[in-house]
Amino acid sequence: MEDFEIVEMYWDREENAIAQTDRKYGKYCRKIAYSILFDREDTDECVNDTYLQTWNSIPPQRPEKLSTYVGKICRNIAINLYEKMSAAKRGGTQTDACLDEMAEVVGRSSDVEETLDLTLLTDAINKFLKRCEKQTRIIFVQRYWYMVPVSRIAAENNISESKVKMTLLRTREKLKEFLQEEGYSI
Repeated sequence: MEDFEIVEMYWDREENAIAQTDRKYGKYCRKIAYSILFDREDTDECVNDTYLQTWNSIPPQRPEKLSTYVGKICRNIAINLYEKMSAAKRGGTQTDACLDEMAEVVGRSSDVEETLDLTLLTDAINKFLKRCEKQTRIIFVQRYWYMVPVSRIAAENNISESKVKMTLLRTREKLKEFLQEEGYSI
């Protein structure tokens, strides 16, 4: 089933829209949530919350690319759940490492995700990434969107871990410079 058909089902308030979304993007959402939460039950809860939030937001939203729309909702819910669960016991996980690395670039308010979700900042980051080489973009997105461990990024891209780390470091530095040029105070 095509995205526009599923979105139309949401607009018509057909409950089957959720089942169709799960059939088409359930595995994708579970991958996103699990890479942040590392717990099957929490992942399932997050995916269910994603479907509820999607149901409640369409209408009025009419996403053109449903995968991106539900992926972003799922990621936000997973990060919020993660931060809630780890508030008292901060540190040491893959998610912490990714958030801390990006905090060096975009700052860290009480909620890093709130900062990252600002539309203008997102547009600026996307503009920056379009200027990067393909492999750099892939590494950056794997690390900071999907929160994939450096070792797995290296294996999936047939490069060394040190190259991944150096690419990420240089890309963060260039991103920071780019954002400052775009008028963001870092």
